[in-house]
Amino acid sequence: MKGFLLVLLVLFSVIFVAGCTDEAGSPTTESGAEATDEVSIGYVLWDSEIASTNVLKTVYEQAGYDVELKAVDAGPLYQALADGKVDMSISAWLPATQASYWDTYGDSIDLVGQNLQGAKIGLAVPTYVTIDSIDEMNGVADKFDGTITGIEPGAGIMGTTETAIENYSLNYTLLASSSAGMAAELSGAYAAGDWVVVTGWTPHWMFSRFDMKYLDDPQGVYGGEEYIGSLARMGFKEDNPDAYAILKRFSWNSSDMESIMLAVEGGETPEAAAQVWVDANQDTVLSWING
Repeated sequence: MKGFLLVLLVLFSVIFVAGCTDEAGSPTTESGAEATDEVSIGYVLWDSEIASTNVLKTVYEQAGYDVELKAVDAGPLYQALADGKVDMSISAWLPATQASYWDTYGDSIDLVGQNLQGAKIGLAVPTYVTIDSIDEMNGVADKFDGTITGIEPGAGIMGTTETAIENYSLNYTLLASSSAGMAAELSGAYAAGDWVVVTGWTPHWMFSRFDMKYLDDPQGVYGGEEYIGSLARMGFKEDNPDAYAILKRFSWNSSDMESIMLAVEGGETPEAAAQVWVDANQDTVLSWING
């Protein structure tokens, strides 16, 4: 009889512990239902977004989450968020660069906040180039070989540059490439002292590594100051409030992002560069995780 009572006591204890709040286990929602400890982050293959996304991934891993990264072009990224196929992204360049995607999908996406302010896009050249404005480009087209070196075809800056070519009646061809391909073309031209014009954006390591300038844009095709936004799929806040709170608190500055981009450009992997930054900035990281 005593043995039977002992078994019942142990069984009751197990049930009681299992029913209590699991402080060390999986996160729970406000309703008490278990929330997923897996999150997915979509991003575009810009050097800036590779840097920031790997930092956020490392932060979530420190907080105990399994993280899946999904690299896609900008259009498919917005569609995936709208369709609920990816949880979040910190790759939204707004209000101008990705305006067409936001106009199409914005009603079905949660704009969580701004994670970096003071961003900018435009046509960038080395400072030894002796023109200062886009409307001077036709007069020196031969020095640029009539080419603007771009990045991925689906990037918002590529569409804006096509508009600039039309609005300024530029006798130039926009060469689609990749973020890495554009950087390689710029690096080679800069080393040789050749004229080159690229689709540029800030933050980017090119402005730390090289003496660069934006060409003036008197028509305002490239817009003014941009911000980089954090997006989430609809329902993510309710499904995983703790993970959502980390995303909402995540914000930093250009110098932080550029330090990681420079490390990657210098040969570090994005994962290693992100880990170094996270280890060196634990006060900031813990404020994102814990509030």
